[in-house]
Order: sequence, then C-alpha cells, then structure tokens
Amino acid sequence: MHPDVLADITDLEKTLTAIEQVKNPDQLAETIRELEEKASDPSLWDDQEYAQSVTSKLSAVQNEAQRLRDFRQRLEDLPVMYELAAEEGEGSELADEERRALRRELEAYEVKTLLSGPYDAREAVVNIRSAAGGVDAADWAEMLLRMYTRWAERQGHSVDLYDVSYAEEAGIKSATFVVHGDYTYGTLSVEQGTHRLVRISPFDNQGRRQTSFAEVEVLPVVETADHIDIPDSDIRIDTYRSSGPGGQSVNTTDSAVRITHLPTGTVVTCQNEKSQLQNRASAMRVLQAKLLEIKRRQERAEMDALKGDGSNSWGNQMRSYVLHPYQMVKDLRTNYEVNDPQKVLGGDLDGFIEAGIRWRVAEEQQDSR
Repeated sequence: MHPDVLADITDLEKTLTAIEQVKNPDQLAETIRELEEKASDPSLWDDQEYAQSVTSKLSAVQNEAQRLRDFRQRLEDLPVMYELAAEEGEGSELADEERRALRRELEAYEVKTLLSGPYDAREAVVNIRSAAGGVDAADWAEMLLRMYTRWAERQGHSVDLYDVSYAEEAGIKSATFVVHGDYTYGTLSVEQGTHRLVRISPFDNQGRRQTSFAEVEVLPVVETADHIDIPDSDIRIDTYRSSGPGGQSVNTTDSAVRITHLPTGTVVTCQNEKSQLQNRASAMRVLQAKLLEIKRRQERAEMDALKGDGSNSWGNQMRSYVLHPYQMVKDLRTNYEVNDPQKVLGGDLDGFIEAGIRWRVAEEQQDSR
C-alpha cells in the first residue's frame, strides 16, 4: 500500500475515533435499550403524542448507531480492498473512490458532532421575510423559500408550510415553515440573518441592476419541557379566510388564524390547514418558539452583560448572492464562496452550512476564553 494511502487511512481512523468518542456507541446502545423498553409498553399509545416522541427518538438513535457501525466497517474494509487490488494486479481505482467518499461523509458527519447546544437536536421553525428592495425583495424571499425547501428535500427532511403571505405583484411578503428531522434546528441556525441578492431586475423594464434583501429567522421547535406558559389573557386571536397569490380565496370559511401576543407584540399566522382548530394549534407552536427565542436572547444579553461584552458576534448581513455582473455566492462570516449561484439556489447549501457551524464553534470557543 502506498505510504500516502496508508497515512490517509490512519487519518480517517483518527477522525472516526474522535466521532465515536463524542457519539459514544455504548451510550447509544443503552439509550436504544431504554427506548425499546418504553416502546414495548402496551399503555404507550394511551398518549399518542408521547408515543410518537418515543418511537421517533428510538428510530433516530438506531439510525445513529447503525451509521457509526457502517463507518467503522467501511474503514476496516479499505485495507482489504487495496490488498485484493494488488493481489489481482488491478488498479486501485475502486478503493481510491471509496476512500474519498468515506472522507467526504466522515467530514460532513463530524460537523454534526459540533452541534451540542441545548436545542440543536430539535426540528426547526423557519421564518422568511422580504426586506428592502420592493417587488424584487418579495421575489427574492420566494426564491429563498424554494432554496430551503429543496435543501430539505435533498436531506430527506419533510417540510410543513404553516403560512405564506403573498405580495401583490410577485413573490411573498413572508413565509413560516417547519423542517422536520433531528438536528435541523442546529443545522439551519447558522442560516439566520440577512441574505442579499444582486441581479438585473426582471421587474425593471430598463434592465437595471437591483440589490434586494430578505431576512431569515430560525427557531427551535418548542417541547413540553420548555415551560413556555402563555395565559389566555396575554393573547388575542383573530380568524380570517385563507388566501392565495393575488388575493385569490382558497377557503370559504374563516379557518386562517392570527395570534397576537400582547405583552411582546409578537404576531404569528397560520393558514395551511382547513381546520381553524389545526391552524390555531400550529400558530401556537410558532408563537411558543418565538417566545422561547426572546427568552433565550434575554438570558444571553444578561450573560454578555455579566461578562462585560455587549457585542453580538452574529453579523446581521450574512450572505451575498451575486448574479450580475459576475456569478458568486459568498458568506460574509466564513468567507466560504462558490461561483455557481444556481446550484446554491437549487438547495446545495451543505458547504455553507458546514463552514457556518465550524465558524460558530470557533467564535464560541474564542468568547469563552
């Protein structure tokens, strides 16, 4: 075996061992045993929400343990592949390809081990709002909605669209959706901030270049353990008819729900379900997520004040997408960039997300010194 290949396999071994130390296969096996015991309880489905939580966690942990076993098996098979190729006098192309693929997958998986925040393992509530730029900004917000939806599809995550507010001419004013799947909050949280688009405006009959902005907010889905108590006296609930693009009615009953949290002025809406009751439940989940985020920001501000650091390490404008006069997407925090905007807008965000997570961890480590 070539010394460079041997050194690379040794490096892969170190990477996988580091991942296993974080993920702890023995602890995963114990967690699986405990969840299987709960899942076998005949009374489990008396509480359907709890039962779904148990079975969902069991499936996620089983998949995690299986993936680690697969990584370990593939790494152990690599030297054998090279030996067989040498014995049969064939090239090592297949072994080289497998080694490169394993490195890519391990490096991507390693990023997931950096998601250790208290909410990182949760599902994500994403809000997109058009900002400065008029009709171009509304169109840009809709492009971002499509980009994140396609990213979720590529990852195998399902998306529930809770609410869309359409703009009059084109695009959307805002959208709220949930991305289901483990660690979707921790993964997408680095996407929060202002996204800037530069292009020749398709809405300008003089073909001038236009800069437009849209804001992305990412929140963790609230769980029962979060204790977000919202008294009925603190909210106002309004109902109205759902509408589609251009104000077209898509529902003949007042099923859409708008909830206003009076103490904070926070407003959430939901119109994706036909039932007013379902829309109200979905809107309350989003409201709880927003109030949890407000609480977290207050606690963070208090901690920063105690540390004598009132600055915010998260810059607001975080990424530029330039379609004219050149082609580039660049993250302003990590300096990660690509020269194929259409690929990024089609949902290929993994490079940006991985760079963002590594950047955030480095920032947090620096702040803690």
